[in-house]
Amino acid sequence: MMDDGFFDGSFMAFLLYTLWIFILISFIFVVIRIIMDVFRSQDLGGWGKFWWIFFIILLPILGTLIYLFARGGGMAQRDLEDAKRAREYDREYTKSLIGEAGGGGAASEIERAKGLLDSGAITQAEFDTLKAKALS
Repeated sequence: MMDDGFFDGSFMAFLLYTLWIFILISFIFVVIRIIMDVFRSQDLGGWGKFWWIFFIILLPILGTLIYLFARGGGMAQRDLEDAKRAREYDREYTKSLIGEAGGGGAASEIERAKGLLDSGAITQAEFDTLKAKALS
C-alpha cells in the first residue's frame, strides 16, 4: 500500500488530482489570454505593457486577479470589437465571392438589365427578354 505523500491510491485522491490539473490548465489558459490582451491593447503604452507582463510573471495569481478586475471590462470590449471586425470582414469577403461568381440571383440580373435599359443600351423588348430569362 502506498503511504508516501498525498496520493494514497484512493479514488478520492484521483478526483482531487484531476481537479487540480483542471485548475492548473484553466489558470494557464487565463494567463495566456491576459498576455494576448496586454499586447493587443491600444490604450497601453510600451511601459504599461512591460509592467503588466512583469507583474503577471512575478506574481501570477495576484497579477492575474488584479488584471481581470482592473481591465476585464476592456478585455471583453476588445473581444467584442475583434468579433465585429471579423464578422464584417467575412461579410465583405462573401459579397465579393458572390459578385465574382456573377451571382446575386434573379434580382441582380433584373437590376443590371434595368440599368442597361435606363442607359439606353437595350430596348424595352430586350429588357423583357432578359427579365423573363432571369425569372425562369
